[in-house]
Amino acid sequence: MNERRYRRICQMMAMRQPDLTICLEEVHKPHNVSAIIRSADAVGVHNVHAIWPDQKVKILISSAAGSNSWVKVHQHHSTDDAVSYFKSQNMQVLATNLSPTAVDFREIDYTRPTCILMGQEKKGISQRAVELADQDIIVPMVGMVQSLNVSVASALILYEAQRQRQLAGMYDRQKSILSTDEQQAWLFEGGYPVLAEVARRKGLPRPFVNPQGQIEASDDWWAEMQTTEKWKKQRQKGV
Repeated sequence: MNERRYRRICQMMAMRQPDLTICLEEVHKPHNVSAIIRSADAVGVHNVHAIWPDQKVKILISSAAGSNSWVKVHQHHSTDDAVSYFKSQNMQVLATNLSPTAVDFREIDYTRPTCILMGQEKKGISQRAVELADQDIIVPMVGMVQSLNVSVASALILYEAQRQRQLAGMYDRQKSILSTDEQQAWLFEGGYPVLAEVARRKGLPRPFVNPQGQIEASDDWWAEMQTTEKWKKQRQKGV
């Protein structure tokens, strides 16, 4: 990893907002999932959450592989489980929902720890999510249509959160507030994607990336990385 890429990753980590997230409640169209993840990364969201009762979310996340390289996607099997997790992190939970109690999304204080719940494309947010959320929010519209595409609405809300946090100086940190383990994961996986894939495939531990952006690992680790999988299988069989 060259110095320029190392510094860029460090700058990205310093601007990450671990107490701001978005949760997709059964959003099922791959292009929407991908677009939302891209917007999340653009404003410094560190984790995106998805509620889906079955394993279909894995297919959706895989389809957005290019855009989620810098964002971790977490699955929840129910809205109750997801909201319970967010509230355990002391986050305010906002549900996008057209209702008499909903407020303009720009009236919310996003400098607080916040989760934004986005509903499914056809049916919108579930009644259960509305019941569990702290506040309904809307994107004001004066045309004939009543709602925006979920990825467009997500981007609008996330950028309002970014605007408020920038004014509050929450992007001005010199060092990342992410844990050392998280920082090391980003540096290795983002700085050395090919090596990271090989290490993952071989089940090798993640090496240390030093302050110069270089890998520090034992000779055994490097030797195992260079051993071809074909030769490894032959060796295991005693060929």
